[in-house]
Amino acid sequence: MAAPDLHALANPLRFQRFATALTPWLLVLGLAFMTVGIWRGLFFAPPDYLQGETVRILYIHVPSAWFAMGGYLGMALAALAAMVWKHPLAALSVRAIAPVGALFAAICLITGSIWGRPTWGTWWVWDGRLTSMLVLFLLYLGVIALIHSHDDKARGLKMAGYLAIVGTLNLPIIKFSVEKWNTLHQPASIRLSGSSIHPDMLQPLLLSALGFLLLFAGLVLVRMRTLIAEQRLEMRAMRRAARAG
Repeated sequence: MAAPDLHALANPLRFQRFATALTPWLLVLGLAFMTVGIWRGLFFAPPDYLQGETVRILYIHVPSAWFAMGGYLGMALAALAAMVWKHPLAALSVRAIAPVGALFAAICLITGSIWGRPTWGTWWVWDGRLTSMLVLFLLYLGVIALIHSHDDKARGLKMAGYLAIVGTLNLPIIKFSVEKWNTLHQPASIRLSGSSIHPDMLQPLLLSALGFLLLFAGLVLVRMRTLIAEQRLEMRAMRRAARAG
């Protein structure tokens, strides 16, 4: 299958056809990889020598954190493309990514809280990593609120885009919070230089992460298809109103 022409995909109708064909594959493969990864992590991976069985929630917690952050960066880049290059689908991408990213950030916070209760003896601590992840979740909610806060959709999207871009300042804070500040949260176990995780634990984690990534992409495409369809219906309604007037 030939790679899609990105300039051709700038046309909403062409993109709709491409997304319609790709979405089921992303969702099915995403669910499959996520299920296998979590299943192996829950029932076959060894317990951690310090955290014991509680480490198993990380097969959900860690991928959701990764792609909550990655999704925010993607949303900010889409907002920049909408402002600078006026890409016809960039603004729709901001609207599509925001609720999916908020969902992943919420999963990260909830699972982190569940993990923290037996590990730290409390559901929540206001340390750098947890607080900055909460800020990320609130930034997502802020973008969603701004999108829907104005009768003028273009103005609302523009303001949401500014918040998305400015909010990227929080991403390096999340990344380096466990390295630069005193924190209860453990430092990163996976780096570009390698991993300190045992292979029997690392493999299911990577499978789960791949599943989360494909699911994120599939859900964003579902949202974009919906938004394009809504946009077409609005344009038809406007044309009918113009003819009637």
